[in-house]
Amino acid sequence: MSSALTDLCRYPIVQAPMAGGASCPQLAAAVCEAGGLGFLAAGYKTADGMYEEVKQLRGLTGQPFGINLFMPQTQSADRAAVEVYRNQLAGEATWYETPLGDPEAGRDDGYEAKLAILLDDPVPVVSFTFGCPSRSTLDAFARAGTYTVVTVTTPEEAQAAQWSGADAVCVQGIEAGGHQGTHRDDPGTDGAGIGLLSLVTQVKEAVQLPIVAAGGLMRGGQIAAVLAAGADAAQLGTAFLVCPESGANVVHKQAMTNPLFVRTELTRAFSGRPARGLVNRFMREHGRYAPAAYPEVHHLTSGLRKAAARVGDPQGMALWAGQGHRMARELPAGQLVEVLETELEATRASLAGSAS
Repeated sequence: MSSALTDLCRYPIVQAPMAGGASCPQLAAAVCEAGGLGFLAAGYKTADGMYEEVKQLRGLTGQPFGINLFMPQTQSADRAAVEVYRNQLAGEATWYETPLGDPEAGRDDGYEAKLAILLDDPVPVVSFTFGCPSRSTLDAFARAGTYTVVTVTTPEEAQAAQWSGADAVCVQGIEAGGHQGTHRDDPGTDGAGIGLLSLVTQVKEAVQLPIVAAGGLMRGGQIAAVLAAGADAAQLGTAFLVCPESGANVVHKQAMTNPLFVRTELTRAFSGRPARGLVNRFMREHGRYAPAAYPEVHHLTSGLRKAAARVGDPQGMALWAGQGHRMARELPAGQLVEVLETELEATRASLAGSAS
């Protein structure tokens, strides 16, 4: 690991920031205390809500931690396409007895207010998804002593992050659960993402920045593989989603290993942006009709997803999951960090023995 990342955590294990409630202070604290790097997710929260979670986390651990921000969306959505999709979802609103949301509820996720708070009261690490901040923003965080990470899905995005002054990149392979962190949402490239091992190697040759590898990682042996490919640390989301400290809905947790859900797919059905989740009824019925319209579709379906969760119906929820979801282990987060580290070291020892 590079020296800056080494200073942040004892093990090269990062808990992914999962927006929507999973990455709560209790989960992040358990990971930090066990020697990994825990993360909070500011996405979909108000600036005040984000700060309350930061204060809670500081009360639970004195170890370094990170927080993830969503970049504001500047691409304009086709309002006519959104309206057609609204009509498509009318039956869902009737079924769950809840109104559809307002697609014009906001596009910036409170970004500027969150920046102001994090620059006024700095945290150790801030990462960014759905784009790259300006050089002035990254420079401001550098002056505040905050380590910055930009999520990338191509070597070109990694180069943009390096040029803008990021300290590291989180390289996200197509295997990853949840939203693909592409800087530009281009429907023409849906499903054309790069696998993690290949992407880590390409990014390693394109930039001179530390790499955090993310996408479908569930075992210590996989962590060893991405480290061997050139990453400095591994980021895991789905692996931590089922931990008891995770704030994910219990129905979501149970679905990870439920034999009813056999595979994942990328879909725009729930948010208007490509995101990987377990294939369920909602995805099958609406995925092909969903427009490229984030966050409009996210706002539109928000009430439906919450209503499905309230009645315990996994067929109407966004069950975000990486390709390795069937390997999820319901261990306490701290114990999972220790198990992953043990597996990592065992793999390294085995490879060293084979080489000798």
